[in-house]
Amino acid sequence: MQAKPGDWLIIEGRTVGGAVRRGLIEEVHSADGSPPYMVHWTDDGHRALTFPGPDAYILSDAELRAEEEVAAARFSSMQHEPGHPG
Repeated sequence: MQAKPGDWLIIEGRTVGGAVRRGLIEEVHSADGSPPYMVHWTDDGHRALTFPGPDAYILSDAELRAEEEVAAARFSSMQHEPGHPG
């Protein structure tokens, strides 16, 4: 796993319905981009030195925005389906 400041650390929940955590990587403590990372977590606002596990991955800012746009388009299309109360 390699990252640079400004990338996003995404941690997928291991349980069904588990929360996905996102954090902005503010500092990378190695020359090759490997962990640990100083991460500013979006869910609680805390900053922590983080050693990501196997359920984590890195996205650039552009990749995260693209994923969010796809998710928003899917949600929007679901709301406009016939028979949907929205």
